Amino acid sequence: MSFDSVLLLGGSGAIGRQTARAIRATYPDLPLLIGGRDLSRAQNAATEIGGAEGIAIDSACADLGLGARKVSAVVVLYKDHSLAALRFAQSRGVPHLSISSGVFEIAPEIASFMNAPRASAVVLGYEWLVGATTVPALHLSRSFSQVDEIRIGALVDEEDVGGPAVAVDFEHLNHFLPAALTRRAGAYIWREGNDARTTFPALDGTEIDATGFSSIDVVGLASATGAHSVQFDLGTGVSSSRRSGGTFSTEIIIAMSGLDRAGQVLHTRHAVVHPYGAAPLTGMGIALLLERLIGLDGKPPVAPGLYFPYQILDASHYLARLAEEGGELLEIPLSQVSASKS
Repeated sequence: MSFDSVLLLGGSGAIGRQTARAIRATYPDLPLLIGGRDLSRAQNAATEIGGAEGIAIDSACADLGLGARKVSAVVVLYKDHSLAALRFAQSRGVPHLSISSGVFEIAPEIASFMNAPRASAVVLGYEWLVGATTVPALHLSRSFSQVDEIRIGALVDEEDVGGPAVAVDFEHLNHFLPAALTRRAGAYIWREGNDARTTFPALDGTEIDATGFSSIDVVGLASATGAHSVQFDLGTGVSSSRRSGGTFSTEIIIAMSGLDRAGQVLHTRHAVVHPYGAAPLTGMGIALLLERLIGLDGKPPVAPGLYFPYQILDASHYLARLAEEGGELLEIPLSQVSASKS
């Protein structure tokens, strides 16, 4: 079965290249359009990726400058303030996935969906590293009969800087939303100042200085599990792998509390680890979403609707792909955490 090209807007950046590599690993013949304002840069990226074409994008045009050219999905890898790509995707009836908006600025996209709910599948891909937190967390929640609290600690190695587009997105988010959306004792609050400052133990037990971060993971996990308390903290420093003498990696610590299937108190800690950093893990999530959105795996494409990534991604498939890339979902013994605090 042949597919029209997938349009990667901002595909010449670090996340775009990792996404293309992840797609190519499973679907080497899927045509890709690398779109950007700088035609030369887009063409250079397309040549490097192979089997791709670089094109100039004009967000002032309803067709983005593509004319009648067909695409099977639109992926936006930067903050699209104009929503030009979303309107284009809806006009063509193809899935739209964007990864760069903050939880505080999704109203325009939701409004666009509400006014055309049957046009296409719209994925709010703003979960940390596009599903790397929520998919494993919801998988782990199956051990619980009741989830009371979820605490997420994301550690970004200071050498894992990403590309310039990533830096621009983070600057935008930090400027407009210094407070951190958090669910505490059943209510949504905004942590700021000293209340937003905290620490969490890395995979090797080292305490990491962190600050509350307004990730959409908070509302997604709270809604999906019913947890009364959910918070997301972000720390930058030395990853556990680099501290032990290796190269940098990315770590996501998932701590959950509640009741097990027998009604007994249960506390768990796990870590999602990718040995090559944040960008490859993000690219993997985007590639797996595209696989399902347009039916590359031979299953029916995802129906029009508004989705979190975790509502589309199958946990077993996600974790198997993570393992193929050298990543892991590791259980952290609670004794290790206690020892690190003593």
